[in-house]
Amino acid sequence: MHSLTLSSDNHHDIAAALAGERWIVACLCAAWCGTCSSYRATFDELAARHPDKCFIWIDIEDNADVVGELDVENFPTLLIQHGEQVAFFGTMLPDAGLAHRLVQAQSAHSAEELNALTAASEERRQWQRDCNLRTLLRAAHT
Repeated sequence: MHSLTLSSDNHHDIAAALAGERWIVACLCAAWCGTCSSYRATFDELAARHPDKCFIWIDIEDNADVVGELDVENFPTLLIQHGEQVAFFGTMLPDAGLAHRLVQAQSAHSAEELNALTAASEERRQWQRDCNLRTLLRAAHT
């Protein structure tokens, strides 16, 4: 399965795809970013390697109504989330091997380990408040 692409027309479909306890891997990019454009094929390959997870491509400018409050410092930025818990939010080098290892490492955490990690630092606690993609999508519909 390739990644899904968030658009103004499919917010409800994406929100439905994110339901449940699946792992979510979102790439936050911008159309004008050359690095992002070249990373798209790599992101789709990563999605094919992890068919049990939901991969979403999000242009942060076209979808500012959903992700406008996220503090994206550089591109590409990955957001990895399980259920309501954000496990990772940060800039990722456009390297397929590195991204694959990151996804594997995050999804290998037990529920207890993930609970501990999400509360381990102020930065990670802030991710829970500000970066939860499911919450952002719900808020965009209200």
